[in-house]
Amino acid sequence: MGIVALLVGMMAYMSLHWASMPPSRIETIDPATLHIAGEFVEANLGSGVEPNGSVTVRVVGNRYSFTPQCLLVPTDTPVTFRATSADVVHGFNIAKTNVNVMLVPGYIATFKTKFKEPADLEMPCHEFCGVGHATMWAHVKVVDKAEFEKQAGGKRRVSCVK
Repeated sequence: MGIVALLVGMMAYMSLHWASMPPSRIETIDPATLHIAGEFVEANLGSGVEPNGSVTVRVVGNRYSFTPQCLLVPTDTPVTFRATSADVVHGFNIAKTNVNVMLVPGYIATFKTKFKEPADLEMPCHEFCGVGHATMWAHVKVVDKAEFEKQAGGKRRVSCVK
């Protein structure tokens, strides 16, 4: 009984502690103004090369589609995904990788990964978001680092859509 009481007490304490002090890495955003101003305007979505050589990919989940629909990323380069949802809870995983993230309206999900070899990968939504959920997916094209740099060629954003 003592152990059970201790465990229940620990759960109650941690629940109250995290409710009043959320983790410091949580970034919030207003889903109503997502496309109007800030980091997730349409011109800022997709892959972008940072000054330190890493790549940042920005993605927005909308009901039944991801924007952009096709993501271009390089091999052997640190890639940071920054994603959010404009309407309801979405999620995505990138096939054949360990990338798996939830997109919650009002919050920015951030995670880092590195792709080892060129590939064409699917990125389906894995969180039921309505009647069109089955058609909600995007494409991730992993290309050789030199090819990515050639395609980036000083552009602000890179996409695999020609």
